Amino acid sequence: MDRSGDARLVLLLLFMSHMTTALEVPLDPKLLEGLPQPPTITHQSPKDYIVDPRENIVIYCEAKGKPHPSFSWTRNGTHFDIEKDPKVIMKPHTGTLVIDISGGEKTEAYEGIYQCAAHNQLGTAVSSHIHIRQSRSPLWSKERFSPIVAQKGQSLVLHCRPPAGLPPPIVFWMDNNFQRLPQSRRVSQGLNGDLYFSNVQMEDSRNNYICYARFPHTQTIQQKQPISVHVTEHKPIEERAPVFMVPSGSLSSELVLRGETLEMECIADGLPTPAVSWSKRSGEIPSARASFLNYNKTLRITDVSEADAGEYQCRATNTHGSVHHTYRVTVRAAPYWISAPKNLVLAPLETGAISCLAGGNPKPTIHWSVNGLPINDAPKDPSRRVENDTIIFSAVQTGSSAVYQCNATNQYGDLLYNAFVNVLAEPPRVLTPSDKVYQVIVNKPALLECVSFGSPVPTITWFKDSRSSMLDGDPYVFHDSGALEIPVSQGSNSGKYTCVARNNLGISENHVYLEVKEPTRILRPPEYRVVQRNADVLFECKVKHDPSLVPTVSWRRDNGELPYDERFRVEADSLTISDVSESDAGVYTCMVNTTLDQDSASAQLTVVEATPTPTLIYEQPDAPTDLELTDPGARSVQLTWTPGDEHNSPTKKFLIQYEDALHQSGVWLNLTEVPGSRTTAHLKLSPYVHYSFRVLALNDVGYSRPSRASRQYRTSPAAPDENPSEVKGHGTEHNNLVITWKPLTPLQANGPGLQYKVMWRQQEVEQDWSFVTVANVSRFVVSGTPTFVPYELKVQAINDYGHAPKPSAVIGHSGEDFPSAAPEAVQVLVLNSTEAEVSWTHVPQRSVRGRLQGYRVHYRRERSLHRHNSHHAEQRSKTFSTGSSSGRLTDLQPYSLYSLHITALSGRGEGPASNTHRFQTPEGVPGAPASLRVSAADPESVLLEWSPPHQRNGRLTGYTLRYHAVSSSSDAGELQELELPANHSSVFLHSLQHSTRYRFSLSARTARGSGPPLTQETLTVLDRALVSPQVDIATQGWFIGLMSAIALLILILLIICFIKRNKGGKYPVKEKEDAHGDPEIQPMKEDDMTFGEYSDEDHKPLKGSRTPSSGSVKRADSDDSLVDYTDSGDTQFNEDGSFIGQYSGLQSAHHSPQPSPSTAFNSLV
Repeated sequence: MDRSGDARLVLLLLFMSHMTTALEVPLDPKLLEGLPQPPTITHQSPKDYIVDPRENIVIYCEAKGKPHPSFSWTRNGTHFDIEKDPKVIMKPHTGTLVIDISGGEKTEAYEGIYQCAAHNQLGTAVSSHIHIRQSRSPLWSKERFSPIVAQKGQSLVLHCRPPAGLPPPIVFWMDNNFQRLPQSRRVSQGLNGDLYFSNVQMEDSRNNYICYARFPHTQTIQQKQPISVHVTEHKPIEERAPVFMVPSGSLSSELVLRGETLEMECIADGLPTPAVSWSKRSGEIPSARASFLNYNKTLRITDVSEADAGEYQCRATNTHGSVHHTYRVTVRAAPYWISAPKNLVLAPLETGAISCLAGGNPKPTIHWSVNGLPINDAPKDPSRRVENDTIIFSAVQTGSSAVYQCNATNQYGDLLYNAFVNVLAEPPRVLTPSDKVYQVIVNKPALLECVSFGSPVPTITWFKDSRSSMLDGDPYVFHDSGALEIPVSQGSNSGKYTCVARNNLGISENHVYLEVKEPTRILRPPEYRVVQRNADVLFECKVKHDPSLVPTVSWRRDNGELPYDERFRVEADSLTISDVSESDAGVYTCMVNTTLDQDSASAQLTVVEATPTPTLIYEQPDAPTDLELTDPGARSVQLTWTPGDEHNSPTKKFLIQYEDALHQSGVWLNLTEVPGSRTTAHLKLSPYVHYSFRVLALNDVGYSRPSRASRQYRTSPAAPDENPSEVKGHGTEHNNLVITWKPLTPLQANGPGLQYKVMWRQQEVEQDWSFVTVANVSRFVVSGTPTFVPYELKVQAINDYGHAPKPSAVIGHSGEDFPSAAPEAVQVLVLNSTEAEVSWTHVPQRSVRGRLQGYRVHYRRERSLHRHNSHHAEQRSKTFSTGSSSGRLTDLQPYSLYSLHITALSGRGEGPASNTHRFQTPEGVPGAPASLRVSAADPESVLLEWSPPHQRNGRLTGYTLRYHAVSSSSDAGELQELELPANHSSVFLHSLQHSTRYRFSLSARTARGSGPPLTQETLTVLDRALVSPQVDIATQGWFIGLMSAIALLILILLIICFIKRNKGGKYPVKEKEDAHGDPEIQPMKEDDMTFGEYSDEDHKPLKGSRTPSSGSVKRADSDDSLVDYTDSGDTQFNEDGSFIGQYSGLQSAHHSPQPSPSTAFNSLV
């Protein structure tokens, strides 16, 4: 800069140093309401505004000012006439534009650069230029990729090349199962989206490398065609030194703007996989803002500053060497504010300046505008002079108010800022609340405020007690804000202070008061205590404080809260711990707080083992005596008493009860409790009560008997202290309002003549309250109200002595009516044979005449479309939520004609029905046949007869019969299938296997398919077996059990019978032997319970022996053979060789006599 320029700058600085200080307008709402103010932009859309083509375009512009500003817009530098475009509206009281594109308009038609202007009579503020662009997510070009074959160990790049979108897409690689592909030092994604392999391995073979692009603005994802990679291992793998795949060459240049993010990457090819490191020449990488990503391949630096410029080097290294690349980073800066312009408020003839200090690289150019016009094209103002980045105002006039725009630009961007000059002539106003009281502790500083406003800026002076002498010098300090400070307050500084604000337009004053208080101090702090376990301990904490301050005393143990334990009793000046245990040991601190200061003191408690004491007898305490009432007040009284004997158990507390002889004679209620160490209580009472008091003492054993009642104490009546609660309003009819409340109890009434003043008015319609006064009720009905409108409600309690405090209003609604309109545009979409979706349009809100509870769909099956099944079903309904405009019916019958209508539902009930809509459900699969009867015609044929399904669900097209033989094993016979016409109801099946169980399954068919089968089983036998359609007796549990029991009984009888016969029962052989008197029969051996040997050469059978297993007996000289005793010579045996049946006599000369009845009985048992 030359010398003349330096001189001008020095003069400018000197001039500005002598200018009047700019007036700041306090943010006081009452003050701002009355002051004119130029427009200020308070909210606007971002400068680069990308919009979603699927949604309406909303361009924000909001401003404040007095009077409220109006708005206009420019588009691409020319006036944008909103009224000519019906798709563009401006929101009321703002400049926000809403462009409706729901009718199919193209968003591209509204792209451009927009600027908003806010005007009032004091000036015009403008927004930044807002660049509107439509987001774009173009489709990926269709292309097919040949499989890539790579030798193991070589490098590989899979290119993504996503379509260019606005904003650019986010790229990532996944497989066709939407699983991210694993990345590592060897495999990683570059900043351009390509996938780099430093060296491929066999596990890299896959056919589903897919690059995805996600467009963040429209939240859409597109994918590239899959890429197939096949890794081979045909030749030996050769290791190699690193070579950079990205970037190319040895030097790159990067330009980054101040405040943005810098990203640099180095991806290397090599085997083994190289490691990447970073460094900066002639400097350090900023650790607080730098991060190393992508396995150290990417260096990211956020919030770039000029100090980040320089050369950065990345180095890739493996066991065979290294390679490096240099990034040369240049930092430039779009314009940024060093000091943005500030609003300026001046009085007429005052001087001021607005400065616009902006930085940037290269240095930005400053352009000034006034009220949206370049300052050179604006009307001339002799009080204004532009000096580079400063506008100087001198001797301003009332009409000089305007809004100035500072526009700082360079090749990388621009900044726009509005600052207004508001010329005001306002007399002084003191904004500090009048008669405010300041309280301070002695020797502490006091600060008395005097916030004022005026134009010109008022001067402030202070006076004490009277206006006789102005305060000046020690001990006072005067602040520029007008506040008065007393650094060390003393009692003599207490009093009334007056601040006076003056300018050439008037004077204003305000009074405040200073009270200097005595400090709070603990005079008798707690002391160190050593107590025995189970004993009591008392810590004192006597406090001295200013009489006008109310201290709060709290106790802490070891810097924590006291345990929530009734053994700890905190009183005004002490802490008592009863029945001390080892866990109570610690440091106890007494803390005293007032609204102005505090004090604290601590003491240690040590607990030692208690010495043995003789056994004591513990009993309940005796009743207190000598109850006295003192210090009577309108709503209080002091009660004192004498405690009774504690009987070796300390009194823990006293319970005070009262009786109200006026309202509840004979009923004693709890009033309050006090610790057992006190014998007085200050009782808070209610008006209009005839009190009697009694006291009970409590120790560890229990409560004492109540004391004798005190004398009666009567409190005077008074106005109610509270109003009824739970005030509500609702309607029971469409034209009434029922107001209800919870009435006061007699104790809350405070006096005789309790009544309720019920008040109501229609919200935001009626100004005056309607009211009525009622008694002995808790509800009131207002008739003739409009239907379902909000009312403000209040219920106030009144008695003979006055009114309760003013109640707060609650909101209730008058009664609801039935909706007056029916849903329209009813449509039915049949989804399948049992489901349909119903849609409708909402009824207008005004027609609901109440709270909309939802919509109810009434539907009825009028008839089945099948001529054989036309019975009617009952009407059904289904209710849908308030916000629903469609719903699904899921319990329909197939192949039926339905009708439905829809009603709106309010709290009162249903409105009129919509037009009836009829629809048909398509065919479905039929139900199972109604019956299936299987009968055996002969051993190899059966007759099947059936009835059609009850639920045909369509036109029957036929039946499917499946059958196969079944056996006790898991094997089943070959499945046979037979298609039968729909008009058949029986069929003969021939060529079946006789005496075989068959399973038959019959199902009906419609065009939609086969329904569930009906299954039966039967045996092919000669006798016809009628099989119940539902029950097979052979498979019933009771039948199986009965057969098993019979078989078991027969088996037991047979076993008993044979055992009995083996023991030698009388039968013809035995009689012949007895007649011969065979002398060689040997007695039974006693040692082994067997028969002796039989040595007769005639081989006579032994007495009682069984027939040989061969079924024959040697005859020899004896004719006694078991065969002779059977009906024939073919004797039958069981499988184990035993006889079947009983022996019988021969029809011959050797016939023996029939056995006697007793013998036969013995044979059975």
